[in-house]
Amino acid sequence: MKRKSHSAPSPIRRFLPYYAKYRKTMALDLFCALLTTFCALAFPVVVRYITDAAVQDLARLTVRSVLIIAGVYILLRVVDAAANYYMQNIGHVMGAHIETDMRRDLFAHLQKLDFSYYSDTKVGQIMARITGDLFEITEFAHHCPEEFFIAGVQIGATFVILATYNIWLTLTLFALIPLMLLCARYFKKRMTQAFRARREQVGEINAQVEDALLGMRVVQSFTAERIETEKFARGNERFLDIYKDTYRHMAGYHSVIRIFDGIMYATVIALGTVFLIVGQISVGEYTAYLLFVTTLLNSIRRVVEFAEQFQRGRTGIERFFTIMDEPIRIADLPDAVELRDVRGDIEFCDVTFRYDADAQQVLSHLNLTIRAGENIAIVGPSGGGKTTMCNLIPRFYEIDGGQIRIDGVDNRHVTVQSLRANIGTVQQDVYLFAGTVAENIAYGRPGATIDEIWDAARKAGAEDFIRHLPDGMDTYVGERGVKLSGGQKQRISIARVFLKDPPILILDEATSALDNESERLIQRSLEQLCKGRTAITVAHRLSTVRNADRIVVLTKDGIAEVGSHDELVAAHGIYAHMLEI
Repeated sequence: MKRKSHSAPSPIRRFLPYYAKYRKTMALDLFCALLTTFCALAFPVVVRYITDAAVQDLARLTVRSVLIIAGVYILLRVVDAAANYYMQNIGHVMGAHIETDMRRDLFAHLQKLDFSYYSDTKVGQIMARITGDLFEITEFAHHCPEEFFIAGVQIGATFVILATYNIWLTLTLFALIPLMLLCARYFKKRMTQAFRARREQVGEINAQVEDALLGMRVVQSFTAERIETEKFARGNERFLDIYKDTYRHMAGYHSVIRIFDGIMYATVIALGTVFLIVGQISVGEYTAYLLFVTTLLNSIRRVVEFAEQFQRGRTGIERFFTIMDEPIRIADLPDAVELRDVRGDIEFCDVTFRYDADAQQVLSHLNLTIRAGENIAIVGPSGGGKTTMCNLIPRFYEIDGGQIRIDGVDNRHVTVQSLRANIGTVQQDVYLFAGTVAENIAYGRPGATIDEIWDAARKAGAEDFIRHLPDGMDTYVGERGVKLSGGQKQRISIARVFLKDPPILILDEATSALDNESERLIQRSLEQLCKGRTAITVAHRLSTVRNADRIVVLTKDGIAEVGSHDELVAAHGIYAHMLEI
């Protein structure tokens, strides 16, 4: 986990720029908050006037004066209602806009993070931050400036008004507020920790549920429902324990405020009565004083109640910036150029790579030249770095040393988008998006016509089975393509690459998970796909690489053998031994 620099800005300060687009809306929102505040303060002033008039000179309360007072007060309430409508409507919409902006930035940043981040981070945790955390931020974005502004104005205005009634009673009353906040601070800190733990546990539960549901076929085939239920129960109980801690600290926080409520009312009653007896405050002022104290305590109570929301929002903002602070390791260099008119020459020049700084090297000083249009097969024992080698070509990971050149240009000196646009990949684990067959094939080239999509399906040998699907190209494939067989999914992935039409092709164990019949059908599609392209095939089944121009035997010690099938068989080395197994 990264440690924050002492000079780093706080999460709240980093969050403030998101208000910039909506500053006019925010200014009007705060103006409306000011109107509602002054409308709330008007009632005690009216009560004071009427009470003093009734006690000192009842003749002042004529029908006309009472009607004027009532009319002015009704007008104030109309203004209050209109201002409150704006705050509840437009103010909340502003918060939703900020949430939308943050979700857009978060998703865009996630798209730029390299494979190593997703290898170390649970998807459920990421989902919790994109959904739950950002919802809390919506409420925070709207209510935080509004609530603090209202409370600040009400407390300040109340102090000024009460000080004109009786300065000593007012000073005594306001001296209790810092003491109350100091006592509440103890519980506030623990509330913050509890909310952070709760958010983390929500992410853990999301990750566990996602894992269990996506693997439901495995769970049921191994009759492991009880194991998964017990795992979920443990996480769920942990969530309950965190909730108990949260509510315990919250209850203590609110109890402190209620105790000080009573102390402040008792102070006003006791001292106020003394000042009333000695004539230092009038009956009307005393009555208004009690009402203003209610307004003051309501303001403090609103801040206290908002503190819970504030802590949830702050936690969400912290978790948001935790992802936003993840460095983009694979990015365009300042001198990066577009990769155009690719022939397909690939050179590994003294390439060294390891996944983590403290991990063992996967590739060490690797050298290999692949000519344009050549069909290269990479074989060898597991853990030798075959897939890693292929993942380094499109820069899914950054090498530690050496160079990988495409047509003589270091792949770090071309834009990532143009590099990957010229490379097509067919993997063993095919990923289909929840959507139609056509949508999944069109992923290879967004904007392709339906005729182009059918042509790609035809080349991939997928046309026949697609036409027999219930809705043809419009058939919904289900999440991760669960409604299709492994061979059908693989042919759709091949059609996707046909549509992309890249000059460089990587086949990473593309048929190893298929039955013999499906492998035979798909192998023909792959052979057609490889024609006229630089093709790199990673394979465990050696029968699929016999026709490769060259076969590279890669072990943990590096490249052990290179040659055609016949040459390597005649050499009686590692490859020949693998054939005999």
